[in-house]
Amino acid sequence: MAKHVLTPFLLGSLELKNRYVVAPMTRVSADEDGKANEKMAHYYKRFANGGFAMVISEGIYTDTLHSQGYFNQPGLATEEHVEAWKPVVRAVKENGARMIAQLMHAGGQNQGNAYTETSIAPSAIAPKGEQLGFYHGSGPFKTPKAMDEKDVQNVIQSFASAALNAKRAGFDGVEIHGANGYLLDEFLTDYLNKRTDEYGPTLEKALTLFIKIIEAVREATGPDFLVGIRISQGKVSDQLYKWPNRENDAELIFSTLGNTQLDYIHVTDKDGTAPSFGEGTKSLAEAAKMYSNDKPVIANGYLHEFEKAEKLVNDQHANLISIGTGALANPDLPLLIEKDEALRPFQPQEILMPIADIKEAELHQEILSKK
Repeated sequence: MAKHVLTPFLLGSLELKNRYVVAPMTRVSADEDGKANEKMAHYYKRFANGGFAMVISEGIYTDTLHSQGYFNQPGLATEEHVEAWKPVVRAVKENGARMIAQLMHAGGQNQGNAYTETSIAPSAIAPKGEQLGFYHGSGPFKTPKAMDEKDVQNVIQSFASAALNAKRAGFDGVEIHGANGYLLDEFLTDYLNKRTDEYGPTLEKALTLFIKIIEAVREATGPDFLVGIRISQGKVSDQLYKWPNRENDAELIFSTLGNTQLDYIHVTDKDGTAPSFGEGTKSLAEAAKMYSNDKPVIANGYLHEFEKAEKLVNDQHANLISIGTGALANPDLPLLIEKDEALRPFQPQEILMPIADIKEAELHQEILSKK
């Protein structure tokens, strides 16, 4: 019987050989000044060799102001950054996969910035929880500065300029990071957005910023460059968070995004197949598909198990499946699925501890080859 996850798909103008995508994962392995390097090229190349159709980069900061969230995070803010990414992107594309740059502004969920000790956010309210030790963090998050209009305009422009830099570096597209508690997601979060202007506190007003960024990115990159967005409810700092009006909020968010020039919506949840708004409700992927006027949807959340991924695609709740930790353990996951071979278990202590940087053992792991 044919496996639908292994069938081709046309995403925008990109022809993808199967439905498997590498999810963005922070690996804090860039040079101190944000330049991508040879280790990262080797790391990303393995996923292309392992049969993935598309690779989405880790979150890449967009400017030399407040966007960086982690020390040793890569950037796309300078000419040096653009040049450093070129061999990384080339290594992926020459081995049969597409590559997308995820553009990220950390906002108040900032653990380390080489350019400033100040963070900015919708309001002067610190995220919940504590910083992540395996990303060089410790203690509670700082209280950020509430963004003024100049800050807002700087953010919009930074996404546009970073998107253009991604295009110049050879990426096939960009993904705007609107998830996981970073800046854009903070605007969608009721307890973090207490603004009284055109960007808050209501969800409708918060989405104004999303629309402006999408329009600016599209204008900067042109009509044929792939532009997507990532959305979640949970956050790095508050994993159990749910939108207050649950599916009604989902309908507003996804219908608004569905009326933009986005090429896809990427949703992430703890379990990508589970009800996301309470018992008996839709998964986040199903809601995105239904309310976005049938935009292509990438689903993420413990979907390395073939049966879960196949059901999402068969049920037309998602078009593509992104794999995170399952891909770290199985850079050759699509080839393993094709050959009906067992997947390797994810070993967090070996890969993410004590720091979640790229380990030499990962780079020398023996994997199946499509060649």
